[in-house]
Amino acid sequence: MKSTIITWTLLTFFLIAAGSVALAQNAGKDQAASCPIHFAVIGDRTGGHVAGIYEEIVSEVERLRSDFVVNVGDMIEGYSTDTTILKNQWEEYKKIISPLTMPVYLTPGNHDITYDAALGMFERYVGKPYHSFDVKELHFIVLDNSRWESSVELPKEQLDWLAADLKEHQNARYIFVLHHKPFWYNSTADNKPDTLHSLFRSFGVDAVITGHFHDYFGGRFDGIIYTGMGSSGGDAPVGPTGLQYHFLWVTVDDKGISIAPVKLGSVLPWEEVTVAEEKFIEKMNRQGVSFVSPMAIGSKLELLDSVVTIKLRNFQPDLDWEDTIKWEVPQGWQVTPTILPIKISKGDSALASFGIRHEGKLFPTPTLSVRFPYATGKFSATQQALPVQREILVGRAAGVPVIDGVIDESLWGKATSNLFNPEGGDMTVDSTFFYFAYDKNDLYLGAICREKKIDSLTANVTERDGAVYAEDCVGYFLQPDLGKKVVYQLYFNPRGAIFDQKITEETGGNLVSDRNWNGKYDVKTTKGTDYWSIEIKVPLAQFGVSARAKDQMGLNFRRKQFRLQSAADWQVPLVGDPKALGEMILF
Repeated sequence: MKSTIITWTLLTFFLIAAGSVALAQNAGKDQAASCPIHFAVIGDRTGGHVAGIYEEIVSEVERLRSDFVVNVGDMIEGYSTDTTILKNQWEEYKKIISPLTMPVYLTPGNHDITYDAALGMFERYVGKPYHSFDVKELHFIVLDNSRWESSVELPKEQLDWLAADLKEHQNARYIFVLHHKPFWYNSTADNKPDTLHSLFRSFGVDAVITGHFHDYFGGRFDGIIYTGMGSSGGDAPVGPTGLQYHFLWVTVDDKGISIAPVKLGSVLPWEEVTVAEEKFIEKMNRQGVSFVSPMAIGSKLELLDSVVTIKLRNFQPDLDWEDTIKWEVPQGWQVTPTILPIKISKGDSALASFGIRHEGKLFPTPTLSVRFPYATGKFSATQQALPVQREILVGRAAGVPVIDGVIDESLWGKATSNLFNPEGGDMTVDSTFFYFAYDKNDLYLGAICREKKIDSLTANVTERDGAVYAEDCVGYFLQPDLGKKVVYQLYFNPRGAIFDQKITEETGGNLVSDRNWNGKYDVKTTKGTDYWSIEIKVPLAQFGVSARAKDQMGLNFRRKQFRLQSAADWQVPLVGDPKALGEMILF
């Protein structure tokens, strides 16, 4: 991207003229700041980082000569147990930020400390994961929520430290708190109790800045300014107003706190997207356009239907929804019609049907797009790829297989090997064969994974629920009871180490993961000169079901090959959403 050079004088003028809003006036802290303080906040770099973007953000921040810089985490890609990889990533990050000539304070994200084993490398290259510091009359607190998913999960040690630090500095001119994951989005912003918010409110915190979502939004709760920082380099969609990669410019002076999101060449107001608008956009993207049912795909990858129906819901209580559905149709597909005008009254819904034909490659599937109003004069676009649902027939086992890691019994039947890369293209990993069988009480899973360079096989994890998914492994998404929106994710590496979790779809479509759930399995693996294989017995009683002919279960599965840094998936995309699974039919 081409940088736009803005002088200090012009930027200061633009921040005032363009409407960056003074957000905090604290009558209880009435001493004037000794002089204006300016600092920049840099967002996530990783989570599929886009080469060069973060470097441009760093260059822009350096040109502005802020008093100091803070970030909200996700500096390295992480997700590795290899200390050499982590070392190289941290040294790369330090080199990227080396042009910054002002003090820099760093916040840990889930990519930086994915699990406890990565903590030591963070401390080596950054320092303590949570701490505080002062700049003139301002007090800053950096928290570590990298390995937890809500305020109540945070360690007591850190919460005790936070309370003591807040008490000691509650008379600071202003108090800022930075942490990576925006726990407040699903608690405070929904008027639900939150441990951190209670502490912030009790001790006079003025502003909280977070990251993680790669989207920008903000809201004020109990007088505290909350800002959800967007991406500064990690893969991110274009926001509803065109905001994508950016950083924050924060000014503190005798008028209060002013926060503005800055993208290359422009300055935007703090109210760019309110948290209410963001939640409405999220709801429309999740529920506004939905397929009544996925397109059924046969064993030869043929379409089993010729019509697809979508449901459109206008959740706006005050605005009609009028736009045009447009289909992007890849080669080999036909959609009729490809353009369809719609008009849906406020609070109403409608159905629209389209004829579908297909020859050739299955992926990518056609994608529809349509704009919707999320506020008066404001529009956002949603895109939905035509969902497909593969079928696999699984036979009843003639006997009980010996779980020894060797797939040499006829009861396993024919292997499934027609897989895709995660984007839907041709498989790039070595040949992979998946096997399935069942009886009344158990589901049997087997796989043979060819490996041309068997000495490169990576399987270091041995502990339960370790980072199995970051190594060579096979993985399954299983929905034993189609009547319940519960999916179980199961991953196994060549050592037989297990990572599993329970994923529940809540009302409204949110997916909630429970990593504390642990299933019971009988697992054995073996390794040959050019392959590794695995056999797994999965007792069905733990899911509250048994199996019989004509039963159906939701299913998806994959093989990850560490050497090639790639995966082979049965159905694309591979996610834990019950609506995105294929179907296992028992006979």
